[in-house]
Amino acid sequence: MRRADRLFDIVQILRGARLRTAQEIADRLEVSVRTVYRDIDALVATGVPIEGERGLGYVLRGTLLLPPLAFSQAELEGLALGARFVEAWADPELAAAAREALVKIDAVLPEAHRGEIWRDSVQVNSPALIAAANAQLSLFRKAIRQRRKMRLNYRSASEAETERTIRPLAIEAWGHAWTATAWCELRDDFRMFRLDRVIGADILDEIFRPEKGRTLADYMRRLRSERGDRRPAP
Repeated sequence: MRRADRLFDIVQILRGARLRTAQEIADRLEVSVRTVYRDIDALVATGVPIEGERGLGYVLRGTLLLPPLAFSQAELEGLALGARFVEAWADPELAAAAREALVKIDAVLPEAHRGEIWRDSVQVNSPALIAAANAQLSLFRKAIRQRRKMRLNYRSASEAETERTIRPLAIEAWGHAWTATAWCELRDDFRMFRLDRVIGADILDEIFRPEKGRTLADYMRRLRSERGDRRPAP
């Protein structure tokens, strides 16, 4: 690997504000740790905002404009496939965002690869999920972002209807349905709701704060303890 390519790869690895050790970078690039130390010193000397020190790790701080993106054919197919899954499964806002992301990626690709991301060699067909009442998805996403409670009219698998006030924590795609994990004030416990069983939903004005025992992290810890980290299927 040319040193210029290796320096570019190091910057890519460090993006995302996550601490990376020199050993981790060396393993990814199949070089020695000493080579990584030299390369990082060279990047810092040219003004790349890398923070950290040997033995602890490194992180990229601030915004760094990079040259045109270099993706492999498999990476481009993966991006296109992921965007098509979002278009097939998500609400209109997310679907439009996925398409716009592909437009932006395509615009900064080297000229020889522009247009490849739009090839139809990999497709997603999921009409059942498109028809499965995903109108609720954008509402749940908004409530999760704003940490606002929701009021639901919900129909269970046994056709029983209840009204609940919940604290929405996360949404999950299962391939055949979307679910929302929430703290349910009616049951005073965590519950998972299928979005296609939501009869009606409203976002309330009340904002909820993370409370011990009622957060998504608490729910995941319970799952790891009870089921070995296997989430219950909806």
